[in-house]
Amino acid sequence: MAVSGKSGDSEEMCPYRLVLEHVTSRWGVLVLIELLERPYRFSELRRAVNAYGGRGVSEKMLTQTLQTLERDGLVHRDAKPVIPPRVDYSLTGLGCEAAERVRGLAQWTEDRMGDVERARAAYDERRRPHEEAREIQSRAS
Repeated sequence: MAVSGKSGDSEEMCPYRLVLEHVTSRWGVLVLIELLERPYRFSELRRAVNAYGGRGVSEKMLTQTLQTLERDGLVHRDAKPVIPPRVDYSLTGLGCEAAERVRGLAQWTEDRMGDVERARAAYDERRRPHEEAREIQSRAS
């Protein structure tokens, strides 16, 4: 993954990193994982992504995420000319490959969260004396 020395937009400088950002973005991960299960209509997909908790995805953000993933060749948008309009989203072959890998990382995160939390607590405990000393020093100044 070489970074070009060219000046210009980020896509020209490092297209690999840009695609990685799209796939691993806050909403990109959840969209890919959900679309692995089946095709979704927009509102169904939004509800499925929002079921993960936290602050939900806005219509604008979901639209942008889907457009970005579609441009990268990961998502297929199927607009049917009916009334009312019907649009279905699904993964392409490339999207399935990416989604499988992202799902594996998400599963690893879920499986190992206890280890991560213990590591964070140990780190914070080691850092506490340094933070307290720095705070005392800044008050004395």
